[in-house]
Amino acid sequence: MRALLLESVHPDAAAILRSAGATVETLDRALGEQALIEALADVQLLGIRSKTEVTETVFEEAHDLLAVGAFCIGTNQVDLAAAGDRGIAVFNAPFSNTRSVVELAVAEIIAMTRRLTEKNTGMHAGLWDKSAEAAHEVRGRSLGIVGYGNIGAQLSVLAEALGMTVYFYDTADKLALGNARRCATLPELLATADVVTLHVDGRQGNLGMFGDEQFALMRQGSLFLNLSRGFVVDHRALRTHIESGHLAGAAVDVFPQEPAGRGDEFVSELRGLPNVILTPHIGGSTEEAQQDIGHYVASKLRDYAREGNTTMSVNLPHLSLPPRHGGRRIVHLHRNVPGVLAKINSLLAEHKVNIEGQLLDTRGEYGYALTDIAVDYPSALIDSLAAMPETIRVRSLG
Repeated sequence: MRALLLESVHPDAAAILRSAGATVETLDRALGEQALIEALADVQLLGIRSKTEVTETVFEEAHDLLAVGAFCIGTNQVDLAAAGDRGIAVFNAPFSNTRSVVELAVAEIIAMTRRLTEKNTGMHAGLWDKSAEAAHEVRGRSLGIVGYGNIGAQLSVLAEALGMTVYFYDTADKLALGNARRCATLPELLATADVVTLHVDGRQGNLGMFGDEQFALMRQGSLFLNLSRGFVVDHRALRTHIESGHLAGAAVDVFPQEPAGRGDEFVSELRGLPNVILTPHIGGSTEEAQQDIGHYVASKLRDYAREGNTTMSVNLPHLSLPPRHGGRRIVHLHRNVPGVLAKINSLLAEHKVNIEGQLLDTRGEYGYALTDIAVDYPSALIDSLAAMPETIRVRSLG
């Protein structure tokens, strides 16, 4: 088993995979499409973060690839449908860096409300400006959270503990935590909140969701944060509303185009604006979060390669059988049509193979079956299973 880990994935991930017998290569940068295709020759497990795009063309050429681990929350950089159609599982870390992102959001809200960046810049320039002008407490102010998922919900709890009144808007029906109040529409939230923060996912429908129209609906002197996805915000419109004084500040951690590597030039319309905090996509970049992500995703890759387990997979049905004690495990991914399990079991019976344990689950257009059998079985069995018209991928483990 060979694994390739890109973009400075935490070293614990490589250690976990090596302990499972894999040969691991690590790189500290993202790879473009052609370079990635070349690097994936004879590689079964791929680990990436947010910069590496794993396209349909990559999947088409990566014949040995079994699984992709996104060592981050989002998976919009991975063509999930293309992966599933080739029997490649995709895993991510939906919870591991939640706390880190939330703490950064809280820190930035306080920093902007107190205008700390301007005070800091003045002090470094030798200017003593001891004044309370335009500086406020966060207590008593209202926070509007757009996207009430794992991050938005935890931010809601911490913000309320700081004395803020929390409002949220989400297209899905979400349970309000504490005293948070749900807004029926986005305009309702924008007209209510002193601080608006975005925590939406990377679905294509969120492209450009926040622009001049939305900024215009925000309250005079309010603050804006985006720690979600770079492509959801029109930065030119944000600059206009900062320069006009309509918005008192902004904090942005994600950008439509981001440099490929550390030390590369960062270009943005938001540079040089007062009370605007720009951070290089570090919402989840704490040592604690990266270590937890490394453990979580690497363990998922290991368990899928070794046992066929797909619990928490982004694109395949979720199945998990206890570890085998002898024997082999047949892993069968197929099109979700009636009668596939009957065909699998019929072929096992034809080859006089006894079933010792079996699970099947479906998800959308995919079906997934794990079958534990005795050690002795004819090699023609796997060929027969692979030849089924519904089969996407079949593996024998053990």
